[in-house]
Amino acid sequence: MTQPSEQKPELTKRKCVPCEGGTPPLTADEIAAYQKQLVTPWEVSDDLRKISKEFKSKDFTKALELINKVGEIAEQQGHHPDIYLHNYNKVRIDLWTHAVGGLSENDFIMAAKIDQLV
Repeated sequence: MTQPSEQKPELTKRKCVPCEGGTPPLTADEIAAYQKQLVTPWEVSDDLRKISKEFKSKDFTKALELINKVGEIAEQQGHHPDIYLHNYNKVRIDLWTHAVGGLSENDFIMAAKIDQLV
């Protein structure tokens, strides 16, 4: 696996790549390095398996628009987040890589792309 400190295009210009079973999830140090590459940090779960962020929209319609835009990116990238709509205008997004049982570089690529939407 490539280390985040290596010179690469910014996360928003990268594409998610399929992960295979047996690939280890990111370590705490790798997660911290990727977090630094995001415009705004995403919350890391206590067990280091997921990153999450909540977005507040103007209204229900705007929240649905965000969900649909995230869905389009997810389909393009082949990396699908868990998306929750609550309180009519709040959208929470959870990212993690099922194949590795935790976080991978793909999660941070998706986070960066999602951040570009807002």
